[in-house]
Amino acid sequence: MAHQRWLRIIPVALIAYTISYVDRTNVSLALDPKISTMMRDLAMDDRMKGQAAGIFFLGYVLLQTSGGYLANRWSAKKLVSICLVFWGACAVGCGLSKTFGQFEVMRFLLGVAESSVFPAIVVLLAHWFPRNERARANAAWNLCQPLAVAASAPITGWLLGAYNWKVMLLLEGGLPFVWLPIWWFFISDHPRDAKWISPDEREFLETTLQREAAELESPAKASLAKWFLHPVIPLLMAINFLHNSEAYGCMTFFTDGLKAKHFSAVQYGFLFAVPYAVTAVIMILNSWHSDKTHERRGHIAFVYTLSGASLIASVLTRDYFWLSYAFMCLAIPGPYAALAPFWAIPTETMPGNVFGPVIGLANAIGNIGGFAGPYIVGWLAARYHSTAIPFNVLGAGMLLAAALAFLLPKKKLSLPG
Repeated sequence: MAHQRWLRIIPVALIAYTISYVDRTNVSLALDPKISTMMRDLAMDDRMKGQAAGIFFLGYVLLQTSGGYLANRWSAKKLVSICLVFWGACAVGCGLSKTFGQFEVMRFLLGVAESSVFPAIVVLLAHWFPRNERARANAAWNLCQPLAVAASAPITGWLLGAYNWKVMLLLEGGLPFVWLPIWWFFISDHPRDAKWISPDEREFLETTLQREAAELESPAKASLAKWFLHPVIPLLMAINFLHNSEAYGCMTFFTDGLKAKHFSAVQYGFLFAVPYAVTAVIMILNSWHSDKTHERRGHIAFVYTLSGASLIASVLTRDYFWLSYAFMCLAIPGPYAALAPFWAIPTETMPGNVFGPVIGLANAIGNIGGFAGPYIVGWLAARYHSTAIPFNVLGAGMLLAAALAFLLPKKKLSLPG
């Protein structure tokens, strides 16, 4: 039987989310005063730099839960289409900003515009990929996160060197409008809606997914409010918070470790990209092995431990540039390589009407870490004139997340009491 969905759904979802990830991460290079005039043009210091990078996530938390609900009850395809239009407008607006206040507002609105995309695509993939494929499917489209950085960082560095941060943000901000018609034409919400899929594959998917959904249904229907009070929800939030704090704290201040060397803007871009290329490889291997062994928690804990220990090691070896850089290449992958098994857990342990909103809620609150990480690193870096202390804090946070991962559920959940 052909598996056409792997060649149609995954690439289109991957590129759509890659574009959103470019729009939220290109600012990391734009905020480096060695290669861009953005901080000078907008009168920013290190504290404001962390604030500008992180405020995206205060907007990003707003529509996560409703996005997961609408994707499940209405249409993931239509919801993401609307988001493409709004986040494209906001990304262009960032490039048109003339003051720090204007830039902050546009970054906040960009977060709002993108906030429904993640839970909507997780729901979409749950409608297309059975349980024994789900970690690989989640990993395949989540490859956009490291690939967006690895592919776009050299281009972003070149645009900053050849033009300026405004031109870079305007050009990269227009990409959602280019991708909108492709998303609309290629994506279907369910196998039953797709005319391009073979009858055998459609029947297999509908039968398998319905059986798996029935296995997770509880005899008595419980309200979403009761599920939101389940003890596993704050656990998902806490792990996701630590995860995002490290991911975005490191990303925003990664180039600080390169300042001792006199690299060009393009060289900065390539050095920034290498850890994310390594991340893509580790993501594929970790998700493949997670599906093969049908194990999730250990695969999450392993990459978190690798990340936390390597980040601390990069600080301890900071006097040896290339050794420290090598440890950073191993510190970056953890949060991303854990994504596939982490988000597979709610879809495999909760009823079908519950996991979409739960993923949205856990991702929303957890993504406050995307604000906290850059802000805390920026504040501590400004206070101590070094990223050593904040990077150690982030590393310790990842080791804590690794321990918490073993408290995540392994089988179908039921409401307590």
